[in-house]
Amino acid sequence: MNGDKLTSQWQVVGQSVRGASHERSGMPNQDAIGWLPGSGAGSSVVLAVADGHGSARYSRSDVGASLAVETATQLIHEFLAGQADADNRALVRAWLAAVSEHIKANPFSDIELEALARANNDLSQSPVEKLTIAYGATLLVAAVANTFVLYLQLGDGEILTVTDRGEVSTPLAKDDRLFANETTSLCAPDAWRDFRVGFQPITHAPPALILLATDGYPNSFRDESGFMKVGSDMLEIIQAEGLGKVSDSLEGWLTDSTNAGSGDDVTLGILCSVGPKEEKMEPAKKENTNDRPIRIDKVKSKKR
Repeated sequence: MNGDKLTSQWQVVGQSVRGASHERSGMPNQDAIGWLPGSGAGSSVVLAVADGHGSARYSRSDVGASLAVETATQLIHEFLAGQADADNRALVRAWLAAVSEHIKANPFSDIELEALARANNDLSQSPVEKLTIAYGATLLVAAVANTFVLYLQLGDGEILTVTDRGEVSTPLAKDDRLFANETTSLCAPDAWRDFRVGFQPITHAPPALILLATDGYPNSFRDESGFMKVGSDMLEIIQAEGLGKVSDSLEGWLTDSTNAGSGDDVTLGILCSVGPKEEKMEPAKKENTNDRPIRIDKVKSKKR
């Protein structure tokens, strides 16, 4: 194994913008993004994005998304440091505990409780479960270390990987239950069963880029191929002008995307292990002289 490859230095850039439709209606941005370490650089980095559901039934989903990002990055960062175990159950437990603490500190008003009662008439749910629904959100996580990449996804949104040659792929199997506006969620019973998980050993070269996007971004493109091209386009820009160019431009690009596309909140996080190509003096004539992730399909559970 090449030791240089196993000590790749990663950098993170990311941005979340309020959707055009939310701007018009006065709704907040219900997406969230975060990473650890806070510097966004190192040989081990965790990046997460989350998307709150947003309808009246999920009145605190913006908070739920923020709590999802906070708990996931912290738990998996500790896992990478060898300080904690992390699995699907632990992620959901941590999120539920954070939601419970938020409810204690911020009790529901009578108006909120009335709205929840109107939006949710499921008699099989306990009062606590009904309150948790207000925080419903999706979650996407990528964690990079010296010898592996870990991918986790619950609900809609997209994860892309890009090789240093610009080849774009999805590291996780599709979830056939996700269509139209249907999605799995952290607030669902047994949510841990609905995670899709992928483990990618790094034996030669890591992905050049890993992109995490909430569904508002891919939904702004005419088709899937248009969104997939974002991966190779980002790589070209980084190799030509550096990651700083992407960081400086990202907010504008995402704002244009929601204005011309889905109208939804749009969030994109990028893990990068490459930099600009160095210019080298070459003779007048020169000769023209990856690992794939292991997919772990979702644990099947009954459709709700």
